[in-house]
Amino acid sequence: MQTRHTIYFSAAQNMGKLKENSIDIVVTSPPYPMIEMWDDIMASQNSSIKDALDNSDGNTAFELMHKELDRVWDECYRVLKNGGFLCINIGDATRTINSNFCLFSSHSRIIKHCLDIGLINLPNIIWRKQTNAPNKFMGSGMLPCGAYVTLEHEYILVFRKGEKRPYKTQPEKTMRKKSSFFWEERNVWFSDLWDLKGTKQKIANSPSRERSASFPLEVPYRLINMYSQIGDTVLDPFMGLGTTMQAAMILERNSVGFEIDGALKDAIESSILQMNISDINNLITDRFRKHEAFVTERTTTKGPLKHFNNYLGCEVMTGQEEELELHYLTDIYKNSGSEFSFSCDYEEISKMGCAPKGDGRLF
Repeated sequence: MQTRHTIYFSAAQNMGKLKENSIDIVVTSPPYPMIEMWDDIMASQNSSIKDALDNSDGNTAFELMHKELDRVWDECYRVLKNGGFLCINIGDATRTINSNFCLFSSHSRIIKHCLDIGLINLPNIIWRKQTNAPNKFMGSGMLPCGAYVTLEHEYILVFRKGEKRPYKTQPEKTMRKKSSFFWEERNVWFSDLWDLKGTKQKIANSPSRERSASFPLEVPYRLINMYSQIGDTVLDPFMGLGTTMQAAMILERNSVGFEIDGALKDAIESSILQMNISDINNLITDRFRKHEAFVTERTTTKGPLKHFNNYLGCEVMTGQEEELELHYLTDIYKNSGSEFSFSCDYEEISKMGCAPKGDGRLF
């Protein structure tokens, strides 16, 4: 039981190292157009973007930035298998241009292009980012006609390439069942509103930039669980420090990442190799403990459940959960050779009911 995780330090507008129809799911968060921290990296892709910004032409700059992202979504479409998913975390931007404050709607611009290239848009998720900020106003404060609504959410756009993934052979059906999730997890994950805290943005000892704009681990952890299965391959074309790759490692998927900033190489290697295997396995155990707590509460109020998972040694709500398996991570190591890649080893868990209690500290 092993997975492989490969990183390419190049722009994602050309992912020629990947074959057509080779990726099961894309989970990513691109640079957000018209957010100032991304101006330079966007302008490095097309000098006309800088010209538009210098001329205070916000609409042209916004469109040119998205033209660069369009090329990445085109590549994602090419490498995705039929039935594969593209999940994009994106926030809209607000910016003052020529003294005019306005919204730049990135989520709607991305949806339009993805539909144009043939992707199917499924129900999207609104990620409401928890904040303790005491001052939630912009513009004129308490005076009318000059105050603006603050943006406290981002979007997770969900697209599928082609029709639903087929399951024709018995091995395919078996692996799908092993990759199922608990009934109560489904009820949380498949809500269109996620209320999750953000994550720290500072990059330690980075020569190129101070902030990562990473999403919290739970975002790719949920999406990979929801739209892929054990042994699949996950792609992140805007890898950053590798949060998507880390989630893939935990969930026993293979992964590929593209990162344009080669100066992040050491930071990425450090973030992966310093993953605490004990904490990861505590997270996996805690996932089971939460299910145990659910079963206890459910049986107390509504009586015994009708289904049983022999592998985990526990009751479950539905027959679809009876073959669900959870595996522990045993090792993460860097591979030798010319590719910048890592591998992970796993072991089966039998009868989680006897496992030590974990605290799920990664979330």
